[in-house]
This record gives sequence, structure tokens and C-alpha cells, in this order.
Amino acid sequence: MTMNNNFLNNLLNSISVSGYEEQVQDIVEEEMKDYVDEVRRDEMQNVTCVINPNSDIRIMLSAHADEIGLMISNIREDGRLQVIDRGGIVPSTYPGHAISIKTSKGIVYGVVEAYRELFKEKDLGTKQFLIDIGAKDREDALSYVSIGDPIVLDTTIRKLANDKFTARALDDRLGVYIIMEAIKRAKKQGCTVGVYAASTTGEETTKTGAYWTSTRINPSMAIVVDVTYTSDCSGMDPAEMGTVLLGGGPVLCNSPIVVKALNTKMEECAKTAGIQIQREAASRLSYTDGDKIHFSNQGVPTVLVSIPLRYMHMPAEVADEKDVEGFDEFIKQYQKGLALERVAIDVM
Repeated sequence: MTMNNNFLNNLLNSISVSGYEEQVQDIVEEEMKDYVDEVRRDEMQNVTCVINPNSDIRIMLSAHADEIGLMISNIREDGRLQVIDRGGIVPSTYPGHAISIKTSKGIVYGVVEAYRELFKEKDLGTKQFLIDIGAKDREDALSYVSIGDPIVLDTTIRKLANDKFTARALDDRLGVYIIMEAIKRAKKQGCTVGVYAASTTGEETTKTGAYWTSTRINPSMAIVVDVTYTSDCSGMDPAEMGTVLLGGGPVLCNSPIVVKALNTKMEECAKTAGIQIQREAASRLSYTDGDKIHFSNQGVPTVLVSIPLRYMHMPAEVADEKDVEGFDEFIKQYQKGLALERVAIDVM
């Protein structure tokens, strides 16, 4: 299996701050329209790709399309932009960094002002941020941007050594990529049950997208694909979540929201595919879309599978191509028609 780099790069190059997911969802819809039986898009911009919609068994694959970032909240008389956060940003990573603003007229570039005294602030946050786009004054700035425009760090996609790669917002464009490639193969292999690959909105802020989508699908079960922290980088303690290594394969979560029988089935599929599986621990909620899906309808049996990721929510996150490729093969095994049907029946 070879990664569909064009599709993945298009996803990674989009600007889709939580609440502004239209661009990335346009990419998903365009990519998937010829591979599935239906593409559904709702008022909150959730996109769900469906095969076998008439089947009584409905398997939901879920990954979130949105990313963390900023939003313009005010424009000062001197033309500097003031902002609020959208999602769990790390404020100290922004000062001095180039940014991209998505506007109705196209991309506008700027810089988050930085000076030595700013880094001495004990409670550095977005209130201290001023963004310079080169505007002469407020009127001039308004000719380029508008209140409410979303902002992301201006970063690039780069290949690293040993099949690693880096980009902004691998969380969770990788998940969207994986579930869409998986449903393509499910269709090609003649899967007979209903599969609903949902690229959801708002995970980084409200998680309404997952809830809305699940209540409308009313799935028999759900497979949630997100990212998780690795323990093989500075500042991470394996005592908290377990030992998770980049390149070590997909990660199953021992969580109170996960049906243990589904974890077991996933392990069996991984063994069949020859895929190495890792485990992580969660003491309560997973803090992913899985939480909302699990509690939707009359309760949805859920399993959470994650992609190992270094430096989550930082300007440059790092993943391993082997994990992504192994994940695709893993989900492919899980998507084989009768096997998937048996899993759904087992938990119903």
C-alpha cells in the first residue's frame, strides 16, 4: 500500500480552524465523491461518506477535520489585530511566528509581535498577542481582513529522516485521511454492511460535530480515529498513559468509554494483518470525539484507535509514515464485509 500523498497534502495545506472547516471539507468531498454511494454534508459542515446506506448495520468511522488556531476579535486603530484562541493552543509558541489568515479575499500573511519583555509574562495568553499584517491603520487593515477571520501558524510539510514527516495539524488530518482511504477499500472489497466515514467539525472546541453526526447516523458501533501522545520525546512520562513509540503502530486505548470486546476484535484483526499494536491508558474520558459518540443516542459501542504523534498542538507535529500505512492496512482488515458484520453483531 502506498500513501495517497496528494490527498493527504491537500488536507494538510488547508486552513480549518475549529468553526471554519469548510476548506478541508471541500477537499474531502471532492476526493470522495466518486468512491462512495453518498456524501452527506450538514449545517455544521460535517461531511459523512457512506457505502451501503440501506444496510441495518451501520459502522461509523470518525475523525475530526478541525485544527487549533486563532480568530480575529478586534482591530486596533494602529492596524494591529487582536485575537482569541480556538482550541488548546500553546500561547508561548506564537510570538515571533509567521501566521496565515484565511479571508474572503484569499490568504493574508502576518507576524505575531514579539519582544524580549513579552516572554517574561507569567500568564502569557492571547490578550497579549498583537498581529502585524503591515497595515497602516485600522481602515487599511479592514481592506485586507475582517473580524472573525481564522488564523493558523504559517508552517510547511517536510520529510524527515527514517520515514518521519512534520506538518501543522496532523491532529487530526491524519485520522480523516485514514478513514477515507479505509472506506474506499471497503467499497472496493465488496463490504456489505453500512459504513459511514465521518469527517467531523469542532472537536477542538465543542465536539458538537461528532454528536450531531452520530445522532443522525444512529450507528451500531463506532471506530474513532485520532492521535495520541508518544512517550519517546522530552517531557512525556509513560507512567501517565503508557509507553507509546513513534513507528510502533496503531494505539488501542484502555478507557472506560471503550467496549473491551471491540479492543479484542481489533487486536485479532491486527494480528491477521501482521500489524503491531500499542496500548495506552485513560482513567476517565478520552477527550476525543469518542466521548460524545459514546453518549449519543441510546449509547454507541465505541473503540478508540490512535496514531502516535510527537509534539501535539505545537507548530510542527511529527508522525511516522509506517504508522499511517500500517493503520490503513489495519482498518482494511477490519472493513472486510463479513468480519465487520460479525463484530457489529457481537456488540449489539
